[in-house]
Amino acid sequence: FGVHALLVVTVTLSPVTASAWSENDVTGEDVYPPLWDRAPENLLDFPVKDNKIVISAWNYQDRLGVYKSLLNASAKYFSAFGPQNSGNILWGLPLQHGWQFRTGRLADPSGGTSCGYENGELLCQSVRSWWSCMNYYLAIIPFLGAVEAGLFGQLSYEIEILPPEEQKDDFCYSVKDCWSRMPKLMDDWKAFFEVNNFFNFSFKLDDALGLMWKAHTASIAYALPKFQDRLKYLSDPEANFGEDWANAVDFIGATHFSTDLPTTNNFQDFLPQRMLVEGDVLPSISDFTSEQNTVLVSLRALHKANKLTGGLLLKLWQKAMKTEAGRKMGRKLIESLASS
Repeated sequence: FGVHALLVVTVTLSPVTASAWSENDVTGEDVYPPLWDRAPENLLDFPVKDNKIVISAWNYQDRLGVYKSLLNASAKYFSAFGPQNSGNILWGLPLQHGWQFRTGRLADPSGGTSCGYENGELLCQSVRSWWSCMNYYLAIIPFLGAVEAGLFGQLSYEIEILPPEEQKDDFCYSVKDCWSRMPKLMDDWKAFFEVNNFFNFSFKLDDALGLMWKAHTASIAYALPKFQDRLKYLSDPEANFGEDWANAVDFIGATHFSTDLPTTNNFQDFLPQRMLVEGDVLPSISDFTSEQNTVLVSLRALHKANKLTGGLLLKLWQKAMKTEAGRKMGRKLIESLASS
């Protein structure tokens, strides 16, 4: 049953289901995260104070600007993979963050503040939000790893990340600070950006995807136990979904799933477009599509099956995906299931 659930999830989220995109498709406004046009374009668009570039990581627009800077700085390395930087595999990160913002997952779920709400501070990201805290490790840590790898060249200023109003010890705030607290995690992200930097356009996309997913899954593994206490603010269905999603990323990452602009946008259609609430019962949430209900059921079943086997299901899947030929076979299997 666990293997069946795994295949259902992978079929549903597989890049083979993405429709072909033309250059004109890429320019559609709705393919970008909300407020993408208003986010800082590069590092010097952020304020400079006391010889430091200051970034407010708990402001949606600033965190989006971190992603935009990464995409712009790395664009030249991905020019062969799609027009207008659409083939850049870093798109998965800001698009996921945009989905979190659009669906209300970055707002204060405790109800104690107006952070993240339209009638309060819309662009505020709450430190009480499980999604926002988890995302910090998929935004600020990759960004500082890229700074250290030299993606932005020789900077004239240091980078300073502003802390949240509470729970400050759960995060790091500069290259030096993050290296001292989580050297292995920083090293994983630095290694990914060094492939793009120092191999001078000769890297294989599959290799880059492998390094990116290694760092991505390491970020989640590091952050997951740290933010267990944030789950208490969520409804049971939403908390379950968050943990199910974190578990599924390990399976998806093992296939070197492509996280370019069109593929990521395609698969996000299958994710819930609002927070789950008490009373949402799978697989019959009436305002979700059948595909969204199916994905949620499959993620739940996959997580349960992996726990039941003590993680053996994931280990077997990762073993099968170890080689490029294995991943190719896996994708072909998924294609045949999708068309059956």
